[in-house]
Amino acid sequence: MAESSAPVEDGKIVGIDVGGTFTDLILIDPAGGLRMAKVPTTVQNQAYGVMSALEKAGADLAQISSIVHGTTTTTNALLERKIAKCGLITTKGFRDVLELGRRTRPKPYGLIGSFEPLIARENRLEVAERMDAQGHVLTKLDEEGVRAAAKTLLDQGVEAVVVHFLHAYANPAHEQRAAEILREIWPNPYITIGSDILSEFREYERGTTASVNAAIQPVLDRYIRRLTDELSAQGYARDLLVMQGNGGTVSARIVAEAAVNTVMSGPASGVMAAAYTARAAGIAHVITYDMGGTSSDVGLILNGVPAVSAELELEYAIPIHVPMVDVHTIGAGGGSLARIDEAGMLQVGPESAGANPGPICYGRGGTRPTITDANLALGRLNPTGLLAVDSPVSVDDVKGAIQSVVGDPLGLDTDRAAAAILAIGNMKMANAIRMVSLSRGHDPRDFALFAFGGAGPLHAVALARELAIPTVLIPARPGITNALGCVVADLRHDYVNTVNTPLAGVDMDQVAALLRAQVAAGRDTIAREGTAVEEITVLHDVDMQFQGQTHILTLPIPGPEVTREHLEAAFAKAYWERFEVELPEIRPVLVNLHTAVIGRRPAIALTALIDASQQAATPEAAIIARRPVWFEQGGWQDTPIYRREALPLGGQFAGPAIVEQLDTTIVIEPDCRVDVDDLGNLIITVRTS
Repeated sequence: MAESSAPVEDGKIVGIDVGGTFTDLILIDPAGGLRMAKVPTTVQNQAYGVMSALEKAGADLAQISSIVHGTTTTTNALLERKIAKCGLITTKGFRDVLELGRRTRPKPYGLIGSFEPLIARENRLEVAERMDAQGHVLTKLDEEGVRAAAKTLLDQGVEAVVVHFLHAYANPAHEQRAAEILREIWPNPYITIGSDILSEFREYERGTTASVNAAIQPVLDRYIRRLTDELSAQGYARDLLVMQGNGGTVSARIVAEAAVNTVMSGPASGVMAAAYTARAAGIAHVITYDMGGTSSDVGLILNGVPAVSAELELEYAIPIHVPMVDVHTIGAGGGSLARIDEAGMLQVGPESAGANPGPICYGRGGTRPTITDANLALGRLNPTGLLAVDSPVSVDDVKGAIQSVVGDPLGLDTDRAAAAILAIGNMKMANAIRMVSLSRGHDPRDFALFAFGGAGPLHAVALARELAIPTVLIPARPGITNALGCVVADLRHDYVNTVNTPLAGVDMDQVAALLRAQVAAGRDTIAREGTAVEEITVLHDVDMQFQGQTHILTLPIPGPEVTREHLEAAFAKAYWERFEVELPEIRPVLVNLHTAVIGRRPAIALTALIDASQQAATPEAAIIARRPVWFEQGGWQDTPIYRREALPLGGQFAGPAIVEQLDTTIVIEPDCRVDVDDLGNLIITVRTS
């Protein structure tokens, strides 16, 4: 359902995405067209890279109506453990839940493994209180114990604190009262109430999610404050919006309150742009493939809607149970390093050359060959067209490094050694695509492959051929798709409440009341953000399972007035479609209620991404050069090089071909057909047999 709101004033919109290697910017000006910028990411303080990209694009911040920012600040802080010192106040007897976790180990073999919880044991304190699973008070909250615990944590130098009590999802009263006491004592706003972040059963997952929020909250808050101050000093007077992992945006004014929601912000923005572009192109089912300099991200879009999951485990023993766009990430990007391991096997990644020194061909001192270097050695990249090259390195030097590091140990010539690097990298990426498709019951042949990122289009056709995917879609601006995702993303807030009751015994009036309360909370939050939207859309779904089973299926529902009969029939149908099994003798259980409240921002015309004045009359007129390029089918072949901006809408041509543009290079393998659609997308038909 949707309701109208005040429309946003038309104006210049900026999307900025910070990746591991580059910071990408797109500026859409309704009057002046499109501007782009790509600058190296400033790892120590991403704000410097953001401001550098704005400067390079020539953005007059006083004239910008909206800036939307996708950031890796929180994800990197977690992975690198550059987090705030945190404390935990929890129910007496449960201080070690976060460390005990589930019966899993970091490695599949052996019974030991190292694990360092986000909150050290000496900073996990207990107080007397207890709720039962129905939310009834068993032991009153020891308020003096909360005060004493807070003072102890402050004496220990703790900056952020988590309140996490048993069964608070059923009754948050004790957590809320403890937070009131903490606010009287705590010197900063970094207080996380577990039930506010996630009102869902499973104490361990709820606790780790709240702990992640506390650990990164000060980090994100300081970064956003620095960035907003810099923007304001340069004349930007509007609200900064920040991408969340669920594919929506949130005002910078409140983003730190639920900092955990920004984990996986960057990958989510790319998937949102892919969904937006694919819908406009008339393609409903898409596998997204984003290859950057450091890693590759793969996602799934069904019927134009990105898959969302609340089961992310960023690393061992850190499950994060908030809704996020379901993206599978592997350590294989353009900067992934090739090496020969102790067993004499060729390995590619996960170690990356990153932004500095980067691949050898970037001329910043890199000496170890990468996937990018292999593409250059095989003629797929133009050595004179590489971005951000400080000191140009000859192709012969790159080939020499490949031969020394890979070719000589394996007894291969340089061409075969470079091809082997690409083959290993492609194998890893193909396996990632299988993880989001085949392993979840989806046949890749029913999907199109949407390839983007600076390096994705280099490998897309080879991956499609490997997986028998018949169609590849390359958007108009592949290298800035994540930045485009920031521009097209809506405001979004997700809510969850646990019911965990056999369906036959569920109070449907309570279900309706909980769903209405979630909607009200979402609307209140959007109003508090102060960002005008065109309409508010509400989506509801439920988690269900059969009693005694552990796996959960998520089902969409029409609204708060859903009936018991509808839920029972919908679950039976979903279970059959997933497992082809009927279990009428087992009772279904209603586990969780979910609501997404989405503030729709104005649509962006994708035709703004193309410049019709640069288009040639025919595809042949867009050919700017020819050069030898190595392909798996046929080896070295004389190949036409097309300028992407000159390809006419409605044009058609065949491979082998290379298509070059500012932000990426596209490899069209032999026996493939390319059609340019009305939005400037390349639709590649792949011969898979």
